[in-house]
Amino acid sequence: MNLYPLKFEPIYKPKVWGGRRIETLGRTLPGGADDLIGESWELADLDADQTGGEAAHSVVTNGPLAGKTLRSVVEQFGDAMLGRLQLTERGAFPLLVKYLDARENLSVQVHPSVEYARAHDEAHLKHEAWVVLHCDESAAGGQPVIYKGVRDGVIENDLRAAIESGDESAVLDKLIAVPVKPGQCHYLPSGTCHALGAGVMVAEVQTPSDTTFRVYDWGRTDRALHVEQAMRCIQFGPPNVAEHEKRTHVAGMFTTVTRLCLCDAFRIEKVRMVEGYEQEIPYDQPAVWMVLEGAGVVEPGNGAPDVPFERGETLLIPANMDNGKVKLSADTVWLEVTFPQALAEPIA
Repeated sequence: MNLYPLKFEPIYKPKVWGGRRIETLGRTLPGGADDLIGESWELADLDADQTGGEAAHSVVTNGPLAGKTLRSVVEQFGDAMLGRLQLTERGAFPLLVKYLDARENLSVQVHPSVEYARAHDEAHLKHEAWVVLHCDESAAGGQPVIYKGVRDGVIENDLRAAIESGDESAVLDKLIAVPVKPGQCHYLPSGTCHALGAGVMVAEVQTPSDTTFRVYDWGRTDRALHVEQAMRCIQFGPPNVAEHEKRTHVAGMFTTVTRLCLCDAFRIEKVRMVEGYEQEIPYDQPAVWMVLEGAGVVEPGNGAPDVPFERGETLLIPANMDNGKVKLSADTVWLEVTFPQALAEPIA
């Protein structure tokens, strides 16, 4: 069997802070208008101990491999799927890709620091990036924001005292609020105290973990806080992420590619192509496409069936598709995620 671009069944996550805006991607969400969906896991390969709940293994929905999990496909095809990309220590795909819809503020939280993860087998790093897709000023009560790091000069005792006071303004005074707008990308390495603000919808690319320590939950009382663990993980002061978020832009007559984020674990680029354009797929590693606008078809060029795609779909492009082409039937935009560690040459 020859490989082809894979689509997967979204894994929807009900959240108290969620909404229904993921439907704007052309999705039909489960339940009715009152059923709040905060996350759509587009590509996942996590065991139960990595999620804090049930295992999450994406299932293929298209072509001859329909019904198989991502992990089983990787095990079956090996280098043909992965190229030089290395799996995690447990043999899992090294990426988790989501959409997040924050009708309300997410909890103020932190993911394990490198030092904490080394000392605790049950804790897993979560480096992540948010690409802002939508901002709703009415939901936010004004300019939507994210919270990204702790203000310069704030120390552990300051933040702890604010949290223990239960005073929202005291907590927010210790955090860095960043106004956001569509098109921005924010990198949040593990150890960064952060929260997605109300009215913001993002595409999230992250390393495969869901280990989360909440430090403040906006007055909600039905979810546990993890203040002690969080204090051992928080990197105090503004996050040092400018180099990771530095944009580059390559434009041609029919296509533009804008780099949004680059870290050791992943690269995110926004790709735009015009209707009617055709291009070879120039990979020697897997790539993930999150299609935000438009439609087209991928022709694998290896005897496998063509794979049409449209807005709201996520595709995993295999490494071994040397003769593949993409053809666009409309002006199309997608987020393209690749893996610096899978390159033949190290990144500069």
